[in-house]
Amino acid sequence: MPRDTYQAALDDLRADVVAMGELVLSRLDDALAALTDGDEAAARAVVDGDDEVNDRYLALEADCVDLFALQQPVAGDLRFVASSFKVLTDLERVGDLAVNLATYALDTRDDHVSDVDLGGIGVAVRDLFADAVEAYADGDPDACRELAARDDEVDALCQQAGERIVRDLVERGGGDDGPWAVEAVLDDVSRLLLSVRDLERIADHGVNVAARTLYDIESDPELVY
Repeated sequence: MPRDTYQAALDDLRADVVAMGELVLSRLDDALAALTDGDEAAARAVVDGDDEVNDRYLALEADCVDLFALQQPVAGDLRFVASSFKVLTDLERVGDLAVNLATYALDTRDDHVSDVDLGGIGVAVRDLFADAVEAYADGDPDACRELAARDDEVDALCQQAGERIVRDLVERGGGDDGPWAVEAVLDDVSRLLLSVRDLERIADHGVNVAARTLYDIESDPELVY
């Protein structure tokens, strides 16, 4: 492959990874709308659209493998392709977690089991993930490092939310609605706790994207884990 064609392939890979990130971000937006606003149509769009995310992931993964096998990149190009390969995995996983959130929204029966602010956590997580994709697109090492500190803030929000959900459950008690009502409440509390867990994991994947990007730019494993 001539050098200009090879460089174009690398540029296309970056653009395609960013486009997948933007697709996953739009699915995350829909999942958050379903989770916080009860938007059933948005929830179903996320669940039904998961195959598109998976197909795009597999196609781009194949592109990376082709670049490894046919072009045998070295030095900076090797780091870029390897980092992009790993970023794709994080993006696909965020797509899966968005499906989880949408499914929880569809299955929840009682949206008053806790006053925990999932919307506030969702905004923080969504912005962190969006900024991670942007940092990859721009090759911005300062933004990558800044995201790690923001992840600590998300972790604290999620811990507080989990504690609030449990406290609200204890304060609510069994009530006088019978065992079936209690079972329904416990199911919804479980989904709330899973929602908080999955939001935290989305933020973790955003940090992973930043870590892969930083490794590509500076050969710096500082954030990689």
